[in-house]
Amino acid sequence: MEHLDVVIVGAGISGISAAVHLQQECPGKSFAILEARPRIGGTWDLFRYPGVRSDSDMYTLGFRFKPWTHPKAIADAPAIKSYLQETVDEHSLGRHIRFGNTVERAEWSSLEKRWTLTLASDGVQQTITTSFVFMCGGYYRYDQGFTPDFAGRHEFAGPVVHPQHWPDDLDFADKNVVVIGSGATAVTLVPALAAQGAAKVTMLQRSPTYMLSRPAVDKVSQVLRKRLPEKVAYAITRQKNVRMGAFFYKLSKTKPEKVKGKMLDGVRAELGASHGEQVITDHFTPRYNPWDQRVCLVPDGDLFHSMRNGKAHIVTGAIDRFTAAGIQLVDGTELAADIIVTATGLQLQMLGGMETIVDGQKIQPGETVMHKGCMLSGVPNLALWFGYTNASWTLKADLTSQYMCRVLRHLDATNQRSVMADPNAAIAAESFVDFSSGYFQRAQHLLPKQGAAVPWKLNQNYMADVKMLRKGKIADAGLVFN
Repeated sequence: MEHLDVVIVGAGISGISAAVHLQQECPGKSFAILEARPRIGGTWDLFRYPGVRSDSDMYTLGFRFKPWTHPKAIADAPAIKSYLQETVDEHSLGRHIRFGNTVERAEWSSLEKRWTLTLASDGVQQTITTSFVFMCGGYYRYDQGFTPDFAGRHEFAGPVVHPQHWPDDLDFADKNVVVIGSGATAVTLVPALAAQGAAKVTMLQRSPTYMLSRPAVDKVSQVLRKRLPEKVAYAITRQKNVRMGAFFYKLSKTKPEKVKGKMLDGVRAELGASHGEQVITDHFTPRYNPWDQRVCLVPDGDLFHSMRNGKAHIVTGAIDRFTAAGIQLVDGTELAADIIVTATGLQLQMLGGMETIVDGQKIQPGETVMHKGCMLSGVPNLALWFGYTNASWTLKADLTSQYMCRVLRHLDATNQRSVMADPNAAIAAESFVDFSSGYFQRAQHLLPKQGAAVPWKLNQNYMADVKMLRKGKIADAGLVFN
């Protein structure tokens, strides 16, 4: 049976980050990247709906070790996929990636100090062993998005499409399209469909979302790139955007009314005189405070432009049922539709959905506590990559990669074979994701918990995590080495 020092599960942003750091910082380790799908890219290869793009700037969504050189800071999926492929090629990772391999089961033996992984590839099972597992497969199901059970759905005469499974042959030209949802996917889809030929696009939201218009091109970065070496310009822009994001988040939490007012003023300015104050009140003023849910980025104000020219509309209301010709709301309003898009969110799962066994005991992630945001209490030699909710995913992914390489080097230096977040030291306080978004609330029972204090309390703060994960000590009271 094949044995590897490290198995990385997932060939998206997290897995590629982990592999590059592992090669550079632990060069003697054997490893493989197991990817269930036939291509790299994760989210950026899976989603194929019109206009799919990042909702974080690429100076922070990009890797710390590889400058983002594309002129647009808010990039589309093909550009991001190209960037990831360049990274794979530059670091010769292709020879380590094994496509079409789903990890169905992981079983840890404390006696042998190793994991036995059961893999499925084209219906054929095989097993390999590894000393360490890096779980980099994301936090949601790739095979199924979330769609509520709408009454009358099968009465609707047209196609009902979830953005996670966008048909290549969907013809929306000159059609009336209703997009259900108001998150990042809906805010991306609506202007893209309007610009690409739909007759009318309606964004139907149950409640409003905070939206922030931002230029797609970072002018500061463009100036710096003309005057400084590429890596220096990238590092400065990255640090600028990290600090600006952290400042905005902190201000949102300490002075929510002030931030709320500024964002609504921005929407007023974008919509102009063509839309009155009632539109702002009804469709752009959420019931919650800024950053209780993720703020939606609107690059170059494209959504507002579509509204100004009459191609896009927003309706706020509760759905009663689907009809043959569209959607009927609770208040009696009827929305005509040829196509309905359910941009209604993700279905969360932890550990890629694999069955996880430690010494004969099945592990439920929802019953564990996170140590430093990456190790689960009671689960040896396994780390979970999970990005920030208030900043770009890659910032935390890169830090987790560096930290776990430090852990591996510490094990080697101290002649030890396993490390585990101590279940006896973990005092659970709350879910480790403090977000009111529906897709997180639906999955509370699946999510690990966080404790009341560091290292069990998540910082959700990049600069604090730099000190803890990149520079802080490895051995602490929360870890058990063997």
